[in-house]
Amino acid sequence: MGFNNWNAFGCEVSETLIKETADVLVSSGLRDLGYEYVNIDDCWSLRERGPDGRLVPDPDKFPGGIDGVADYVHAKGLKLGIYGDAGTRTCAGYPGSLGHEEIDARTWAGWGVDYLKYDNCNNQSDGSQEDYIRRYTAMRDALARTGRPIVYSICEWGTSQPWTWAEGVGQLWRTTGDISDDWSSVRSIIRQNAPLAPYAGPGHWNDPDMLEIGNGGMTATEYRTHMSMWAMMAAPLIIGTDLRAASAETLEILGNREIIAVDQDRLGVQGAVVSDENGLMVLDKPLAGGDRAIALYNSTDTLATVGVAAADTGLRRAGAYRLRDLWTGRTLQARSTISAAVPAHGTVVYRVSPLRGPGDVPPSVVAGAALGTVVPADGGTLTTAVTNRGAGDVRDVKVTVRTPEGWTATATGPSGSARLRTDAALETAWRIGVPATAAAGRHPIEITAAYRWGRRSAGTSSEIVAVVVTAPGDGRRHLSTVAPVSTVNATGPVEADQSNGGPLEDDGNLITIGGRVYQRGLGTTTGSEISYYLGGRCSRLVTDVGVDDEAAAGAPATFTVHADARTAATSGPMTSGQAPATLTADLTGADWLRLTAESGAAAVHADWASPVLTCGDVPDDSPVLPVSRTLFSFETGTDGFTIANPGDGGTVARSPLFHTHGTSGLKVSTPVAGNWFGRPLDEPLDLTGTSMLRFDVRAGEVGTVGEIAIQVGEDMSWCQGGRWGWIGPHSSRTVTERFDQIACPLGVTLDLADVRAVWVFLNTGGDVHIDDVRAE
Repeated sequence: MGFNNWNAFGCEVSETLIKETADVLVSSGLRDLGYEYVNIDDCWSLRERGPDGRLVPDPDKFPGGIDGVADYVHAKGLKLGIYGDAGTRTCAGYPGSLGHEEIDARTWAGWGVDYLKYDNCNNQSDGSQEDYIRRYTAMRDALARTGRPIVYSICEWGTSQPWTWAEGVGQLWRTTGDISDDWSSVRSIIRQNAPLAPYAGPGHWNDPDMLEIGNGGMTATEYRTHMSMWAMMAAPLIIGTDLRAASAETLEILGNREIIAVDQDRLGVQGAVVSDENGLMVLDKPLAGGDRAIALYNSTDTLATVGVAAADTGLRRAGAYRLRDLWTGRTLQARSTISAAVPAHGTVVYRVSPLRGPGDVPPSVVAGAALGTVVPADGGTLTTAVTNRGAGDVRDVKVTVRTPEGWTATATGPSGSARLRTDAALETAWRIGVPATAAAGRHPIEITAAYRWGRRSAGTSSEIVAVVVTAPGDGRRHLSTVAPVSTVNATGPVEADQSNGGPLEDDGNLITIGGRVYQRGLGTTTGSEISYYLGGRCSRLVTDVGVDDEAAAGAPATFTVHADARTAATSGPMTSGQAPATLTADLTGADWLRLTAESGAAAVHADWASPVLTCGDVPDDSPVLPVSRTLFSFETGTDGFTIANPGDGGTVARSPLFHTHGTSGLKVSTPVAGNWFGRPLDEPLDLTGTSMLRFDVRAGEVGTVGEIAIQVGEDMSWCQGGRWGWIGPHSSRTVTERFDQIACPLGVTLDLADVRAVWVFLNTGGDVHIDDVRAE
């Protein structure tokens, strides 16, 4: 448990930041809850080693040296962590430790370091598991020879399945790629890390990466899920936010003693997956003393009832069970089923123990609900189900529904019951009236069940979010930027602007059909259906369709566009390697658009490539939204691209082998440690009105990271994001850097009206192809 600066600060690390964070760990009480490691990440050293071959702390960032910071941290009753890399350079291009393991381990130990995060960039690897074991074992042995106890955190992103070999090498190992501060990242990491429970235990832990709690990209519900599931998975709890500015809510989540106790339980068992279906997961974690932690996790976008029979967990048989909700502090009892109405993206964690008799413990009564599509003026249908899971009857049950102001809820059946026996449910249907003026978006509806148990009155409530759908606005727009009402896919999620690579989110490549590469589209598999509400306002959909080139030869796929109940366009069977077909669908008057891809065999990678939806009365030649402005497309040459740091190496050349705009792209031969490729501009560039820069990339044999930087103003101030995406070997991606993610030096304003240079970063020593550097 501890802190790491990377998620919140990237390369902006300093002695001041580390010392002030140590102060807050103490003053906030987090140290006393177990957060003891204060870890420095990348960018702490000079760009080159000293004359004696040792790593040198950057004197501007760490004027007192790392040893001085260690002394300060230790005096606070805390421990200090440092960052290194099992390659020739770190991910940010600072000296790596490959071939320098002995001197670096001695240096860190001499400074008083207590923890090493050991990364994997520029690793010179042949890709074999044997190489990973060799590189990471070399540092383990070097650390051991120092005689100083140093926690060894292996950070090779799960590439070589370290859970199968790293026990006895390190104390923890990353199981996934880097986390980001958004729900899709957390959801994907949970799905990857949860099944690895058999490989974790005391002294050897699966590490799903650091905490993003408090960084602002997720809701409080999502951050509580983040904390809950990391605790259930016995994961390291490494804070990644600016604790100096942390809100009370952030500190409450990070400081939940009962959740921390689950994570830090001395048995050291990672919670096992008991069930995992339709986005609902149950984890079961044994605790010292005989209790068990049961997590009910809802990854879907709506309220869901999640439950498990006690007999299907490790709980011993009992007449009833005590359920302690570790977020609300409420204690309930259940006879044989542990369940809860869990909000979208939420998690309920119960500490469960056998109960001899229900006694004075309130019963577990679950108020579940489901809500269909809500359309202004038409409304929708809500169904509620109130279930008694307690031992003993509940009486005088009455269900009420509270809607947003101006809405109505009318029961179409009985909304009360004189008695509910154990495991009995009261189900009620409600007509939800929605005014024609209701705004598109998310609107909470509260379901409350009042009841009596014994001589007491009690109640329970749940919140379901009504998603009001409205038709898209006037214009021609990329369909991948329009939120669907619902999606069904045979394998993994429907992916926006990439193919469906498999069961995980964001695991595809740029959509490629018959050798043609697309920037925009929807990646699906056959057995898929995507629905959009049009409200009769749209006239046409034009899209290419086909089986993605990454799919093996197999069964054909058929693509169909449905306008309400009629077929508006269909492709006929299409096979792998076949050129894309273009469908033009008349949607005039249709309220609903559905896209389906079907096959008579197993799931086939089926792409909707560059689909454009036209709504309202707009010219056929109007720009497609969001408007994209190409800055460099390499149609006649290299567009003046050069190298920011000539001493670091690298070359560029125009190439037809990869292109997403026109017929050519740029081939970049990268140095191992990387370089910035781009150009100072002849005239300042005005990007006012745009929100991001993007470029398309296809990696070669090695893979690469991708990042974007710009220079602004007469003094050519360098501004960059500090966070980059990894593109694996032979993979293709669009790299995006939003302007609100780009940081400039202190005192410099990111003036988009005065952009003087544009640069992209690529590395690892292989050939990389890029194209269409653009603003959107």
